[in-house]
Amino acid sequence: MQDTDDDFAAWFRLLETPGLGRETARRLLAACGSPSAVLATPPATLRELLGRPLADALQATPPEFNTRLAAAQQWLRGGSERHWLTLGHSAFPTLLLQAADPPLLLYAQGALACLAAPAVAVVGSRHPSAQGSDNAQAFAGDLARAGWVVVSGLALGIDAAAHEGALAAGGPTVAVVGTGLDITYPTRHRALAQRIASQGALLSEYAPGTPPLRENFPQRNRLIAGLTRGTLVVEAALRSGSLITARLANEAGREVWAVPGSIHAPQSRGCHALIKQGATLVESAQDLLDDLQSPGLRQAALPLETASDAMLSDPLLAALGEDPVTLDALLARTGESAATLSARLLELELAGQVARLPGGLYQRRHSG
Repeated sequence: MQDTDDDFAAWFRLLETPGLGRETARRLLAACGSPSAVLATPPATLRELLGRPLADALQATPPEFNTRLAAAQQWLRGGSERHWLTLGHSAFPTLLLQAADPPLLLYAQGALACLAAPAVAVVGSRHPSAQGSDNAQAFAGDLARAGWVVVSGLALGIDAAAHEGALAAGGPTVAVVGTGLDITYPTRHRALAQRIASQGALLSEYAPGTPPLRENFPQRNRLIAGLTRGTLVVEAALRSGSLITARLANEAGREVWAVPGSIHAPQSRGCHALIKQGATLVESAQDLLDDLQSPGLRQAALPLETASDAMLSDPLLAALGEDPVTLDALLARTGESAATLSARLLELELAGQVARLPGGLYQRRHSG
């Protein structure tokens, strides 16, 4: 368990290095094994791995690092419901482990069990019609009553209506935000955020103290898409962040649903565009629930590759075969639980034996 100040400080230091990025941090973890080991790596080795500019940045303490670290640690100590989760943590969302670009560290406030439950994203316009808001609340309420966690982004409009609908139905809801969890954006949703934290969870990959920067929200959208079995767009203009979430969901192999509206309403044009592109038109929550219960939903599995794979000493490496493969295919091949399989894949990735590829694919690495 990563439950010490030193562990957290090492992760924080790795991820707060300017210019490093998640992919490079992931490569360093695969090469070195842990953030502490990365930070203890000799300068010459770091330059070989990263090149001089990034290696030098990793060795230089970022501006105001100690102040920001202390603020993050103080926030974490502010209540038993505040958590930090890395890829290897048992509560790290399994579906996010399948994403092409999962966060390396998440901050959470609330019930961690929400992150393991089946979930659907409900997103849409910040300036919805009255009917759009009503639809979002109704869909979210029906999903919550059917046992699904509703995930959205705490934004004005459809997001807030979706959270409200789930809460009113007595179900949990997860708000993925683009700020640190000590900051509520928009500020008028402070009371809503508190209710979500008490009945569900708030989630962010940004450290406490991070303000609502424009560039954070598309990154936030990838987490909304990655956490869920699919994304429902209730209302959206043609140029909408909700369409980014839908695109990311589709690229990740998740379902996309859209609610149709008036041909004269600007808030419906994004939904109509999605439907033209292949999103499933839904008129009621039952349409969506029927789709979710379909046994064929994104469950296609690839056949095992060659008999020579069986000679590998590690059964999971044998099951990986030679070609890129999805987590769903590995679940079918191995019979393991998603949590167990994800944990083993992470171990093999950090050991340099498995590569994570775009699109939620995994491939065995060959030595030599």
